[in-house]
Parts: sequence; C-alpha cells; structure tokens
Amino acid sequence: MKKKKVYLTLENGKVFEGYRFGADGETVGELVFSTSMVGYVETLTDPCNYGQIVVQTFPLIGNYGVMPQDAESDKVWVSAYVVREVCETPSNFRCEGTLNDFLKQNGVIGIYGVDTRELTKILREEGVMNAKITNKPLTEENAMDVSSYQTKEAVKTVAPTQKAFFKAENATATVTLWNFGAKRSTISNLLAQGWDVISMPASASAEEILATGAQGVILSDGPGNPNDNEDIIAEIKKIVGKIPVFGLGLGHQLFAIALGAEVRKQTYGHRGGNQPVKCTKCDRVYISTQNHGYEVVKESVKEGFVKFINVNDGSCEGIDYDAYDAFTVQFDPEACSIGNPQNPLYKKFFALMKKENENA
Repeated sequence: MKKKKVYLTLENGKVFEGYRFGADGETVGELVFSTSMVGYVETLTDPCNYGQIVVQTFPLIGNYGVMPQDAESDKVWVSAYVVREVCETPSNFRCEGTLNDFLKQNGVIGIYGVDTRELTKILREEGVMNAKITNKPLTEENAMDVSSYQTKEAVKTVAPTQKAFFKAENATATVTLWNFGAKRSTISNLLAQGWDVISMPASASAEEILATGAQGVILSDGPGNPNDNEDIIAEIKKIVGKIPVFGLGLGHQLFAIALGAEVRKQTYGHRGGNQPVKCTKCDRVYISTQNHGYEVVKESVKEGFVKFINVNDGSCEGIDYDAYDAFTVQFDPEACSIGNPQNPLYKKFFALMKKENENA
C-alpha cells in the first residue's frame, strides 16, 4: 500500500499520526478499544459498534483475510478502524480478500501505524472519548465537532424494520426475537437449540410481540445508550410477567430499566472475548465475549437478583427475575457452554417456555 499520512485527534487534544488503509475520507466517532485477538470481521460487522471508531489492542490485524460468511450483518457498522499493523498478504484456506479491500468496498476508513498501546492506556485512564480522523491536522475551528459528537437513534438505525421467520430443524419451540440490532450468530445459536425464530422489528408493540404466539421472547443486543429508548422500554413493561423473557446485552439493560433499575455509562466498557463473569450462586467463573459501554447499576436492582458479576470491576452481568419467569445477561450466552453438554442458560429458558406452554 502507498503510505498516505492521516491524523487521529482525540477529544482531549492528543494527536496520533498514522497511515491510511481502506476508504478515503474523514470521520468522527466515539473511540473505543477491543481486546479480541481474532474475529475482526465480526467486530467490524457487529451492529453494536455503530458510530464507534474501534481500536484493536492486538498488534497485527488482517492476517487471515476476510471471510464474508463470518460477518454478523450485511454491512460494516464501525465509523473507522485503528490498528498497529495491517496484514497485506493474508493466508487462510477460507480467505476471500484482504482487510484493506473489505474496508474500501464498505466505505470505511482504516488507520495503521498508530501506537495502539498508548491509545488504549489513554482510554483506560480517561475513559472512552470522541475522536476525529482527518487528512490534515485539526485547527481549533474544525475541532469543535469532536467533543460535540453524539451517537443518535442507534437502535433505529441498525435494527431491521420488517418481520422475519427462521425455521429450525425438528423445532421444539418458537421464540420471538425482539430485534434491536441482533447479530447473525444470535439467530444461528437460537436455531441450534431447535427453536423456530420470529424476528420482530424494534418498533414492534407489546401487543404485536405477544400476538406472534411464541412460547418466549428474546430481547436482543444492540447499540447505543439504552436510556434513549423510552418508547421500547414502555412496550417492554407491558410484557413483563405475561411471557418468559430472556434478555441479551442491550436487552438486559432495557429490561432492567423497565423494572426500575438504573443504567449508566462505563469508563471504557467491556469489548473483547476475555471478560470473566462469576455466578454469585455457584461461584463458577466463565470467560465471556462482550461488546458494550453501559452497565446496569447493581445497587439499583430492586425487582430481581443479581446472579452474575464481572470479576474485573464487580459490575452487573446478569439478573434473575424469578417472579416474572425472566432473566437477562450482559454477555453472549455461549460463555456458559464450556464444559456443559447443554448450555445452561438456553436450557433454563426452555424450561420456562415449557412451563408457560403447560400452563396455557
């Protein structure tokens, strides 16, 4: 690649010089870091990363190329991508192109040659912050929009607008996925349980959700500040206690708000595949995949029991609402599959759906 200098200016005034790959142009976004060593295709296409400039802490990215079948959605959602070193000659039997070409095709800016370790230290110490990528160093005048940038209407932007149906082989149940920006792998994992999936748009009413006739409702993950989704929260309140509910990520946060808890922004969030979560009932620790910047304030939880906490910072990672046949987790449920022939979280939800069906 021909080296083209580019500048990354942080909200705190710190400037990093690097070189451009992917698409040309300038952009602004919320600067966050991910500790994942692999899975960059999934990171780029995860709707949860809408509006964010993602920094990879692992130094070499792109070495196994791009496999479109691994994408979590139909497009790249990050505002930009920052790496220490980008591989131009990937090697993998599934490879269908380079990371550079993939970003170009999707119109997304990439930067390499940046000291990502120093960047990450800044974000850990000062918290996530806005940043702008420009072809020339910022002047005081055009730096104004860095601090004022906000991600708006995140769920509305990424969530599907149409109802969709996914058929499982030898289905044993039907679940409704209230889709706030779910990853493809979420749907695949539900189908793998032997459940038919009815995906409903984020704008669906509680009446429409209940009218699907499913045995349970999955509140999906998604991007943005959960407190911005007042209309969705109002609809979630209407299904509480009427049908088993399993909340994931953003769904975990929205359900907590619906039941009176508070959700706040974290200093730098949990993004990566190495987040330890501890079950407060059995003391077992699971290593989980997470991608979020907000947390449920565990001291504000009044309607449920905090079942999972993060070992690193003690934040809330999951809540059981036994009185309402509902439970939620902040992490990907597959974390609880290790060492288990059946995923205990999905197994628990199936038991709630079976109970609901028998009582119908």
